[in-house]
Amino acid sequence: MSERVTMPALGESVTEGTVTRWLKNVGDEVAVDEPLLEVSTDKVDTEIPSPVAGTLQEILAEEDETVAVGADLAVIGDGPAAGGDDDAPAEQSDDSDTPAAGSPPADAGSPSEQSDSAPAEQSPADSAPADSAPAESESAPSEAPAQSESAPAASSSSGGGGGGTTVTMPALGESVTEGTITRWLKAEGDEVAVDEPLLEVSTDKVDTEIPSPVAGTLSKILVQEDETVPVGADLAVVGGDAGGSAQQEEAPQQDAPKQEDAPKQEEAPQQEAAPQQEAPKAEPSPETGKEGGPEATQEEPKKEEAKEESATQQVAPDEPAPSAESVAKATAPASSGGSNEPADASAYVTPLVRKIANENGIDLGSLKGTGVGGRIRKQDVLAAAEAAKAPAQAPAAPQESTPAPAASSASSSSKPASADTSLRGTTQPMTRLRKVIAKRMVESLQTSAQLTTVVEVDVTKIARLRDRAKADFARREGSKLSFLPFFTLAAIEALKVHPTVNASIDGDNVTYHGSENVGMAVDTEKGLLVPVVKNAGDLNIAGLSRGIAELAERTRTNKITPDDLAGGTFTITNTGSRGALFDTPIINQPQVAILGTGAVVKRPVVVKDSDGGETIAIRSMVYLALSYDHRIVDGADAARFLGTVKERLEEGAFEADLGL
Repeated sequence: MSERVTMPALGESVTEGTVTRWLKNVGDEVAVDEPLLEVSTDKVDTEIPSPVAGTLQEILAEEDETVAVGADLAVIGDGPAAGGDDDAPAEQSDDSDTPAAGSPPADAGSPSEQSDSAPAEQSPADSAPADSAPAESESAPSEAPAQSESAPAASSSSGGGGGGTTVTMPALGESVTEGTITRWLKAEGDEVAVDEPLLEVSTDKVDTEIPSPVAGTLSKILVQEDETVPVGADLAVVGGDAGGSAQQEEAPQQDAPKQEDAPKQEEAPQQEAAPQQEAPKAEPSPETGKEGGPEATQEEPKKEEAKEESATQQVAPDEPAPSAESVAKATAPASSGGSNEPADASAYVTPLVRKIANENGIDLGSLKGTGVGGRIRKQDVLAAAEAAKAPAQAPAAPQESTPAPAASSASSSSKPASADTSLRGTTQPMTRLRKVIAKRMVESLQTSAQLTTVVEVDVTKIARLRDRAKADFARREGSKLSFLPFFTLAAIEALKVHPTVNASIDGDNVTYHGSENVGMAVDTEKGLLVPVVKNAGDLNIAGLSRGIAELAERTRTNKITPDDLAGGTFTITNTGSRGALFDTPIINQPQVAILGTGAVVKRPVVVKDSDGGETIAIRSMVYLALSYDHRIVDGADAARFLGTVKERLEEGAFEADLGL
């Protein structure tokens, strides 16, 4: 019995998707929910899992082909393949065991379908050819099987003659018309293997690598770095007089040595260094340690793109430091085994991740991936690289000075500063993502008449209530009780009373929404994202706390779906998560207002005593800043809205919402 795999609906406004890469070949055995292929839309890049267990009998949509939602992608049956040629032994060993436990069917719309790779890792390259970076003595036998693996894909773009194969700019999304060359990974005259990354490309949707369609010599580069070219434009020429035909003829003879190398790759990284490398993973997201928990966010997005670029460029001078034990452990397997493979052979590693690991001297076998099914992501490698540098600096302090505690504390406090100083004195091109963010922020300011009103709120009663209830709340709900759910609930109740603030503008029309869908600004490594708590007006404190925490966690782990980012009617940004007192946030178009919540601080204020007199007391205070669109929201409307929020918060009667 056969089962057809169709293109799922990946968002309410998504009508089609592009097949970027097949993770399985015709004839491969697949398990239920095991990833079959990767699909790219203008909203998200994700994996499509198999709805049933069986054999992949037929592939109906080739790579780089765009198909409509509901179209057939493949056929999975109980019997053997319907005529597919099983010519990818190495790729099967890498991908066929990719764990998919917990990956639901694609049409369920679950966020776990999301690819956990960072945007720069969303490459159509296969995993097997990326191993062509070991010793040169092994390059010939390893490249030959790689050529046979990708022969069907390469044949479509290769003329096969002595003129070489032209590499073109691929379509990286249905609305993407051009891309910018950010960096060439190979120089003219370099030998490249099939699917080995040639260059890095940036678009307004994704940053990715472009692999070589054939094996051979990079004979000519046609487009220089920082140059923008349209989709389909020629980028480079691979091959020529020394084409890939000789390697293709040798491929069958080299299959046996390739299989013999497999056990060595699995044996080499059998180390338990992962716990040491795993600890620093929390460093890139320090906001999770704040009182606000995972939901504590800020409006300004991280400039992680620049940090990642500098990290890959600056690691070479740091590699020779041999004083760190972790560095020795990381480099030893790489030098002895001749390859850099993850400990779990089923864990897929993108070419970019493998490249960063090689540059930093990090053994992939010593890492535990945080991606889907244990996949090693770029963040895991960068965290391991930072961990390797830290021990190299720490021992130097006790040698120079007797008071070790003071030296170590100074060293630890300087770590964030040392990571940021790599950009000092340099000029970096703005990334495509940063350009998009800049464009949208400016468009928002130019589209609407924005201004900000600020009120000061006494939240002492909430602080006391929170102190009494947070321990029981954490046991009952499994999440921290921060101030943010209180602010959100008060804002939602005010939106029901002041519908002008819960509106959106479309041309000359104004829509006053009948429900409260609250967007929560979340700071991620990729930049600012605003997932939406749908129907937030139906939730209490506990429901809001869970909803905010779950959305923030899924957003930071790249498991958010397009539907989670759509449909917002009002936005809240927790600018106080970093200690800011207040901000003037920019409206998320086409909404008409955004509320910024500042840091809760204790300070002396004048209050009335029980006799009606005035006295000075220490109170917990917070600033609430409302940016609004003056086209439909007047200053008095904004003041009335904030007055309603202020009154609700200062009243502090949230016992019923907490179940007390």
